[in-house]
Amino acid sequence: MSRHYCPHCRYPLTACLCAHVKPIQPQTQLVILQHPSEVEHKKNSVKVLSLVIPNTQVYVGETEADFALLREQLMDCGCPVYLVYPSEQSVSVEQQRLNTDCVLLLVDGTWRKAFKILQLNPWLAQLPAVHLAEGYASRYKIRKSSRSDSLSTLEASAYMLKALEPDLDVSPLLNAFDAMVELRIRAMPLEVRLRYQYGE
Repeated sequence: MSRHYCPHCRYPLTACLCAHVKPIQPQTQLVILQHPSEVEHKKNSVKVLSLVIPNTQVYVGETEADFALLREQLMDCGCPVYLVYPSEQSVSVEQQRLNTDCVLLLVDGTWRKAFKILQLNPWLAQLPAVHLAEGYASRYKIRKSSRSDSLSTLEASAYMLKALEPDLDVSPLLNAFDAMVELRIRAMPLEVRLRYQYGE
């Protein structure tokens, strides 16, 4: 049988997120470089991010050619552009004052795939890079990561926006994300669901 999807949030009707989505409008522009393997991933946080912040721009690709149009737009946007990625050159967003009228570039994919995008796009290394300070715990219990400090793209966006715009209420992002995670857990077989709920 074919699954029926909500025409608004595009999730299956049994996992509709509409009741949990409260759109917000930050001053900061979010641009997501999404690895192709993430597009149809059922646990993809960018889908939820785009529902809560509708003007989020998502570019799917891996190579320089894939992001050629984006590069042109960034060159003409007239505001600062920052790459959100921890590295030896990046600085903590909490320790410096950034103009809220800026563009944050986030790479969406596993650590390995995100690193590959960076390697294939040397122009990204020319951008000033920022990262979050330590101490943020992920709520993304339905996806495992090779790193203990991993945050979903939505979580990283929420905490980055809060650092840049202290008066912005980012709880709608985290609430919708929590709802998506909970609905995914509920859809699991009982024995699998118990492992996630009780951390076994």
